[in-house]
Amino acid sequence: MFTYCVRRRVLQIRLHSGKHKTKWMLQLSRTFCTQGSESDLTTTLLQMCVDRAFIAPGEFNSWALRHGKSCSYGPLGEELKKNILEQWWNSVTRSKTQVFGINSLHHVPNDKGGLKLVDVSAIGQFISNESLSKTQILDRLQQLVHHSSSVRTNLLQGALVQYLPSLELVNRKLPFGLAETGTCYQHSDQSIGGVGRTSELTEASLVWFCSPRTSSQWLDHWTRQRLKWWQKFALSPSDFSSSDVEEGELLDGASRGVQVTYRFPWGSEALETLWNQGDSELLKTHGNAKTKLQCKDGRKLVVPHVIAVKGNVDWGLLAYLFNALQLEKKVLSKQRIHQRKVLKLHPNLAPVKVALDMGRGATIELRQVCEGLLTELLEADISVWPGYLETLPQSLEQLQSKYDEMGVLFSVMISESTLENGLLLVRNRDTTIRETMHISEVKKYLQKYISANV
Repeated sequence: MFTYCVRRRVLQIRLHSGKHKTKWMLQLSRTFCTQGSESDLTTTLLQMCVDRAFIAPGEFNSWALRHGKSCSYGPLGEELKKNILEQWWNSVTRSKTQVFGINSLHHVPNDKGGLKLVDVSAIGQFISNESLSKTQILDRLQQLVHHSSSVRTNLLQGALVQYLPSLELVNRKLPFGLAETGTCYQHSDQSIGGVGRTSELTEASLVWFCSPRTSSQWLDHWTRQRLKWWQKFALSPSDFSSSDVEEGELLDGASRGVQVTYRFPWGSEALETLWNQGDSELLKTHGNAKTKLQCKDGRKLVVPHVIAVKGNVDWGLLAYLFNALQLEKKVLSKQRIHQRKVLKLHPNLAPVKVALDMGRGATIELRQVCEGLLTELLEADISVWPGYLETLPQSLEQLQSKYDEMGVLFSVMISESTLENGLLLVRNRDTTIRETMHISEVKKYLQKYISANV
């Protein structure tokens, strides 16, 4: 198989000349120099996501996560996704005063869109009805599709529709924006029997309405702001970058596009795409009614230009997982070398901030102390993993490995010393240093650590 692949690539190289030959040579070099390590890293991460409840087991979930689609997230994956969405929302709606949140329908009744929500059982009834002719079956199928709801493929249209009702909020003054997050549906590149598969993804959208004379500057502004935001939570910020969309790949009506990308082991993928779409889509949505669409731009009345920011949250989640995964060699003894896998997720994104465990001793008393501390931390809005409830015995080393792979910031060990003098051990995920601390100081210490990384 390896020989066949090499021969095929060499043949492709021979068919190209000049700069194209150089390009193919570089691709060949990258493919066979990095293929093994990339595959191993991806396999390691995907398996860890299943083992540590970031995603549910199953081939489809691994495929979906690997291709930037929504999957069945486990408790930790859903919490990570929620944290990313919360930080995204805050960064967009609080960065400018005139950004408002909206919510559009997932399904649009009797819309002419491409993706439809169709009752499969009704199709079966038409086909199995022997009294209907082929023409009648086709006619009923067409009627069924016509009256079925369309599912949204992006969030842009919802913002364009809500543009007019929002004008009164801003006294018809520019600029202002409409933000939304939610599930969208699209055709997948993967097909089954030649029929395309429909998949869902979680999208984050900002639609910014601005003066035509300042639209280029606003696109640059939002590009800087979005790239800075992605890099803010990254362990390796240089893996995130931005670049212009090539002219041949621009959307219809768009004068310019910019992508914020992440460098995955297999190549770069777009996490967010920003488009300067002019006024074409807005006019199209509202039947070219220019007069009612006009806003104040100084003393002039203009139809605003649209800067559309479209983010794929599922790609973003996978990017942060890859960026946070660290494989470190840890020497346990002269004979054993252990590979430490740790998710060094940013404190604001980490699904669990602290894990509570207890050592041997007076079980009832120790558990009561754990429950009291857990309640105190939850009231302070600090997420906690109740490790002390585990029934299967695990060594301290096993617990630490488990929490490192879960991305838990701190693990706290309650012991007999805690009952005697209030002292406990607090282990830092990133440094692996264990500190002795009084139980009354734990909440304040964690709050200070998390707030310092905002």
